[in-house]
Amino acid sequence: MLNMSAFGMFHTALALVAVIAGIIALLRGGEIGSRSRAGQTYIGFTVGTCITGLFIFHHGGFGAPHVLSIVTLLVLALAWFGERRPADAGIWRYVAVLGYSLTLFFHLIPGLTETGTRIPLGAPAFSGPEDPLLKALVGAGFVVYLLGATLQAIRIRQSRRLPLPA
Repeated sequence: MLNMSAFGMFHTALALVAVIAGIIALLRGGEIGSRSRAGQTYIGFTVGTCITGLFIFHHGGFGAPHVLSIVTLLVLALAWFGERRPADAGIWRYVAVLGYSLTLFFHLIPGLTETGTRIPLGAPAFSGPEDPLLKALVGAGFVVYLLGATLQAIRIRQSRRLPLPA
């Protein structure tokens, strides 16, 4: 049907749960983080997606998707570390919030690529990973990430300006 193995379907299911949880976390709290149930779900399922993705070789050997999995794991680790710094630790709050959001953008890349090269059946939307329309959509997704990251950074900055309670 979609030329996908059972393991590939499992990997995709993990990714879908992660993306839905990440969007819920963003909508509810304006950020993804381990202090919310949606954030914990996002982080755990994103780790699972990355790890399972390292064992998928649909396009040959080790390649860009595997590198993206490793980079995503590194950014998640950095964001998690930043989240555990004291509240007055300066830049670490930005690292945590923007890092988690960046990993949500990372989900977009293989999500669009794999979906668009398989659907609609018989006449996929994209010819492959180098399709110009796919690149344009990923670029648009990055612009959306940048806008969201800017709003998150402004929110963090404003929260730091609030007067301390007496």
